[in-house]
Amino acid sequence: MFRWLLAVFFAVFIVGLFMPRLARSLNLGRLPGDLAFRFRGREYRFPFATTIVLSLLLTLLTRLF
Repeated sequence: MFRWLLAVFFAVFIVGLFMPRLARSLNLGRLPGDLAFRFRGREYRFPFATTIVLSLLLTLLTRLF
């Protein structure tokens, strides 16, 4: 159980390191179904389309392997 938890922790850590660069290059968070608006000087983002696309990709990857 501890090994599994440690592996998940390291995987999330590595993805967290590379996600900002990957998001900029793939335009993640700026797809047509993503909502972004400003309210009282703060910016709020709701990446609905990005979530669906990433979910589909992960589903396809898990089905293949």
